[in-house]
Amino acid sequence: MKTLKLRIRDKHIDQLNRLSGSVNFVWNYVNDLSYKHLKRTGKFFSAYDLAVYTKGSGEYLNLHSQTLQAINETHAKSRKQFKKAKLNWRTNNPKAKRKSLGWIPFKKSAIKHLATRQSGKKGLKSTLQLSLAEGRKLIIDLWDSYNLSLYQINTLQIVQDSRNRWYACITVKEFPKQICGIDSVGIDLGLKESAITSNGAKLQIKQTQKWAKKLAIAQRAKNKKRVKAIHAKVKNTRQDLIHKFTTNLIKQNALIVVGDVKSRSFTNKKTKLAKSTYDAGWYELKRQLEYKCENAGCCFEIVNESYTTQNCSCCKQIDSNSPKGRAGLGIREWTCAGCGSRHDRDINAAKNILAVGLDRLVVGIPSL
Repeated sequence: MKTLKLRIRDKHIDQLNRLSGSVNFVWNYVNDLSYKHLKRTGKFFSAYDLAVYTKGSGEYLNLHSQTLQAINETHAKSRKQFKKAKLNWRTNNPKAKRKSLGWIPFKKSAIKHLATRQSGKKGLKSTLQLSLAEGRKLIIDLWDSYNLSLYQINTLQIVQDSRNRWYACITVKEFPKQICGIDSVGIDLGLKESAITSNGAKLQIKQTQKWAKKLAIAQRAKNKKRVKAIHAKVKNTRQDLIHKFTTNLIKQNALIVVGDVKSRSFTNKKTKLAKSTYDAGWYELKRQLEYKCENAGCCFEIVNESYTTQNCSCCKQIDSNSPKGRAGLGIREWTCAGCGSRHDRDINAAKNILAVGLDRLVVGIPSL
């Protein structure tokens, strides 16, 4: 299963704002109903129980019956997940102290892909038909960077961001067929480069540092709209860079091995590396590699990276010249005293990580 996030054209904003208001009304109703039932009986309502009380309301709220079911299911699941008797109220009133971002869920039976067409030299636009109450339809156009005609649509959630832009988050069952290469690659995660592979490919993000001055100016001027725009730019650019990097790795390799470095090891006050660590996007990189490898039929491994920086990838020995610990972060290149090989610090670590992954696959993981 894969989720595609596509931008909806701004001409639909008014329609989506009205529908999200109806969704919030249903959410608040079942939230209040569940809480009163819990106080009276000591038992929680299930999604099936809530469906009895919301049945037929879609006719007045212009919502499809499947949308009402999705709201009930999400409410019951969230209440159980967060272990709360009552969840937060939802409102799209711009004057409210705590405004909820818009959300409209649709199930498979209420979604129909109408067309995907060319827009300009490289861009694509797709049109979806969404079912509402009493046979009414909502036709939405969206910017399509994935080509929806290649996928089988499962569910759809229309969501709003802080800049009042709407996106279609579409879960799909099928991933476009790709032929994995016969190569394997190891990846060392770092801060100077967010990721560097054993064959020398690098991913450098550093978007927070790039936009820091402009963000500071906007914050001092109390320009909230500009601040939101800069944060969105940083986030979207980081996502785009990681997507391009991971997709290229999937196309070229049959085995991808990553070290198990943890962000929390670098985010304490002593290291002063928290901002750089968050900007590196290690978790997102591993998340994308995991689901893309699963869909493309590639092998993905996360291995213990202990001593991979210190070991020589040629002779497998640790000598006095190799970088050790945080004190050795300034050493970017070194020569092995044992075999005389010249190493780039990160590429050497990536090669050792790949070797650990290959050994693990050969030996196998013993059953417990």
